[in-house]
Amino acid sequence: MPSLSPRRSWRDALAVYLRAPVITMLFLGFSAGLPFLLVFSTLSAWLRSDGVEVAAIGFFAWIGILYSIKFFWAPVVDRLALPWLTRLLGQRRSWMLLAQAMIATGLIGLSSLTPQDTLALVAAFALLVAFGSATQDIAIDAFRIESAPEDVQAAMASTYIIGYRGGLIAAGAGALYIASLVSWQAAYLAMAALVSVGMLTVLLRPEPVRSSLAVQLIHEPRVRAFLRATRGRPRVLRRLGAWAIGAVVCPFTDFFARHGRQALWLLVFVGVFRISDLAMASMANPLYIDLGFSLATIANVTNVFGIAMSIGGGILGGLLVVRYGIGPILVLGALAAALTNLLFASLALAGDSLPMLVATITADNLANGLASAVFIAFLSSLTSRAYTATQYALFSSLMTLPGKFLSGFGGVVVAAEGYPTFFVMASALGLPAILLAMWIHRRTSLLAVPVASSR
Repeated sequence: MPSLSPRRSWRDALAVYLRAPVITMLFLGFSAGLPFLLVFSTLSAWLRSDGVEVAAIGFFAWIGILYSIKFFWAPVVDRLALPWLTRLLGQRRSWMLLAQAMIATGLIGLSSLTPQDTLALVAAFALLVAFGSATQDIAIDAFRIESAPEDVQAAMASTYIIGYRGGLIAAGAGALYIASLVSWQAAYLAMAALVSVGMLTVLLRPEPVRSSLAVQLIHEPRVRAFLRATRGRPRVLRRLGAWAIGAVVCPFTDFFARHGRQALWLLVFVGVFRISDLAMASMANPLYIDLGFSLATIANVTNVFGIAMSIGGGILGGLLVVRYGIGPILVLGALAAALTNLLFASLALAGDSLPMLVATITADNLANGLASAVFIAFLSSLTSRAYTATQYALFSSLMTLPGKFLSGFGGVVVAAEGYPTFFVMASALGLPAILLAMWIHRRTSLLAVPVASSR
């Protein structure tokens, strides 16, 4: 069990935000957040305003499945070198730049269309944007984990969250504003121009230091065993088999080899940590509307004010992890995420009360921002630097799937039991996460992120 170093001072904790890798994640976070709404709510608004039938618009939600299955092609992003580009920029930067080129191409393509007349092309370009965005997420996560020591990961996660929220604002309110003043085509063309923020960041920042693919493969016992067993076979087949074992098999066996019997419990924890707030997410807006809040009030409080609180929670989470370490803040994040759901139950009982709405949104977004920052740092600590892209893509997919699945039943529970009961049940779903966070905190050997003394 590694020993924990003395705590840092608050001054040292704040100074971590001035490090170049931490600032870099602000711009890469913006690049990651920008495409998301442009293939979801913003695109839906454009389609509806152009006269596309609601039923057809609903099918566009399936585009989001790409974000949940990105672990299928993560091994390719992790291990496949791009011709010429990887030699010039490195593995992570080359894939980020390629993904950003896909996003920009898709957005430019969308800006040239009239949805009602070319709906199939709109779907094709939206899929290209979503695929590029999910691929960029894989590469950015790997770049972040490899760019700085483990004790800086929470700060990098918090600046990533800030940048990501900025991208959401640009793609949401920004695109709608441009569309209302000029046109939807101009809005999507402007968003394509903003992809240059991520591209410039990739070109200006260095590639993280990592072993070459050949060196990584030759150190894998399974790869060496395969090469010994296939002596005399065609060289192309041996190389392809070695690559497949190193890219697909080894990332999974590595995780279980490092954590042993505890690996399954860690995966359970990854799956349940966000289950409480994700399960209730589908019923938040219906609650506000059923209580009688106007759309303008909901937008101002939940979007503008809520995003500001989420950013604040992310910064606070990063500071607390640097100051106290991951363990205790992981427990705090699990507690906060579960307990704030009880405020939604109180809001449902209080009725059309603006102060209660503000208090609920404040606490919920602060808790989610804090929990997200510490959990990203925790997932980074579980990830082997030999398989960053593949393992993190698996963790991030597992993190959201259970909660999203349960969220689909939210309306059924509300119809049968009412909003207060639903949110109390959603809060109770957080109990396993709290207990597992306490278990992990007690076993500091599971945490790869000690609180190091300042350098």
